Amino acid sequence: MTDVRGEIESLREEIRRHNRLYFVLDRPEVSDAEYDRLFRRLQELEAAHPELVTADSPTQRVGAAPAEGFAPARHAVPMLSLANAFGEEELRAFDRRVRQLVDAEAVVYVAEPKLDGLSVELVYENGVFVQGSTRGDGAVGEDVTANLRTVRSIPLRLAATDGGPPRRLEVRGEVYIEAAALAALNAAREDEGLEPFANPRNLAAGSLRQLDPSVTASRPLRFFAYDLGRTEGITFDTQQDLLARLPELGIPANPLYAVCDGIDEAIAFYERLLEERDRLAYEADGVVIKLDGFAARKRAGQVSRSPRWAIAAKFPAEQATTVLRDILVSVGRTGTLTPVAVLDPVRVRGAEITRATLHNEDEIARKDLRIGDTVVIQRAGDVIPQVVHALPERRDGSERAFVLPDRCPACDHPVLRIEGEVAHRCVNVSCPARLRQSVAHFVSRGGLDVDGFGIKLVDRLVEGGTLRRVSDVFRLDKETLVGVERMGDTSASNLLAALARAKTVPLHRLLFALGIPEVGAHAARALADAFGSLDRLIAASRDALEAVPGIGPRTADGILAFLSDSGNRELIDELLDAGLEIVAPDAAKAVAAPLRGRRFVLTGTLPSLTRAEAERRIVELGGEVGSSVSRRTDYVVVGENPGSKARRAGELGVPTLDEAAFLALLDAR
Repeated sequence: MTDVRGEIESLREEIRRHNRLYFVLDRPEVSDAEYDRLFRRLQELEAAHPELVTADSPTQRVGAAPAEGFAPARHAVPMLSLANAFGEEELRAFDRRVRQLVDAEAVVYVAEPKLDGLSVELVYENGVFVQGSTRGDGAVGEDVTANLRTVRSIPLRLAATDGGPPRRLEVRGEVYIEAAALAALNAAREDEGLEPFANPRNLAAGSLRQLDPSVTASRPLRFFAYDLGRTEGITFDTQQDLLARLPELGIPANPLYAVCDGIDEAIAFYERLLEERDRLAYEADGVVIKLDGFAARKRAGQVSRSPRWAIAAKFPAEQATTVLRDILVSVGRTGTLTPVAVLDPVRVRGAEITRATLHNEDEIARKDLRIGDTVVIQRAGDVIPQVVHALPERRDGSERAFVLPDRCPACDHPVLRIEGEVAHRCVNVSCPARLRQSVAHFVSRGGLDVDGFGIKLVDRLVEGGTLRRVSDVFRLDKETLVGVERMGDTSASNLLAALARAKTVPLHRLLFALGIPEVGAHAARALADAFGSLDRLIAASRDALEAVPGIGPRTADGILAFLSDSGNRELIDELLDAGLEIVAPDAAKAVAAPLRGRRFVLTGTLPSLTRAEAERRIVELGGEVGSSVSRRTDYVVVGENPGSKARRAGELGVPTLDEAAFLALLDAR
């Protein structure tokens, strides 16, 4: 008994640790399959020794305590978690229990994909979204209303119906991200030297637990409803009724579900989805099978942590072992060095895997990966090959540690690691591995704003060898440009004229165009205002940099490293030799701030500009962006699906602009 008690306590402590990593810190260390194995072992031991079950055991709880930083939100009806089933026999055992509980020979189930995201509750009062919260410990979650308001698929007001809106409607569902969007977001994060999200749930949790809702808004989150809490003024009799009627109210529900006459049909749906999961737009880690009838659910009841009328049929974790033959280093568009595993070919879920990103040096050290190791791999998010861990017991002594190079493998410049970042970077903007993106950024609207110098032209000039350094843009001549595909005589003349105009540039635009790590448009303007000239900025100390509003230690490190690099100093000299004239901040303000004193408010979705791009262009021309419409507002820019701000503009007589008119106003300045 002593050994059993000790194993139970050890399992509880380990599971509590993983719960905190998973639910609160959003840093899972083990796969779902490994967590499930620990949890099931604890359930088995407690079932065999019920006298050892305690109220604080993880088997008696749903998730984890609410995170600090958010107000608590108590659920009127507890948000329970689901028991798991692995394999057909466990599903048939669930079916036998259900039929005994509801006293029926056969029952109707609804089977739905189990999305890998974050469970939330939305509360509507009289048709208006008033509160959103995470599941938390099942009884109390975190109030993340402001963040959920930024998820575009969540309606802020229910659609009108003949009977009017319900007095209260509590909807439970999953906030998730599509696999392709997660892959693109992670690629961008790695380029910026940030830690990639481990999985869709990690992304959803990390996004909704942001104290700044604008961070949540910047991520392409989606929502699907699947259950109810308390309702007043509206009733649903079955799950299929719920899934059909919620979209009529404007609340999205997953259209991929099956009404199953008995467990055999539910198992068939599970097997079909298992075969098709690679083709789903989102990550699904199983199928939820639940009683269709709500009256039958009440008869079935619940246990402390989960309902008796539903179960999660988990998909098997598909992993494979192979040999890590080598680790190569690639250089991304922002200079980030990313180690890449070269693997002996192996098939995982129908795809042959030969390479996998290892993210960064810290990740390699944490997993203790060595070249020559036998490793376990899986396809994370159904798409991205991932090295899970090594098998050290298979080592024979020939394995060797990996050391990230201290010089860029593409241009041999010293590699920088800014304190607080996980990434190592090459800060040479003319590095061949990042030249294409460096040139595109240099001539972009936020940079030197060279009209007609798009990314396709950049690609042709870089691929053809015409551009070997950023400064080569000012060495282009008509003869060279006319010889480029799809570049005629007139286009070449117009581009050369635009380049000539771009040689007179405000200091803040040049600082942004150079691509200094951590220096965006706002930081560039603050630096220009603080130092007044490029020479003074180059001579600035760390203390002087950190004294500038908005410039912290990381940004100061990035600036110092960039400006002390010999290659970047040579680039600046080349630009000045090419005739670049830097306009002093005071003069630049007079020329480049034609919208000074003008106040704009944005509402709705613009066809071609993101909200951030539109705001940046207003600010760069000296205008202000407000959050609400008043008599002080000069213009309201109206996109698709505008909110109440458009109506308020009409009431106050404030001029409104669609995107075309907005762009015309900007271009006229």
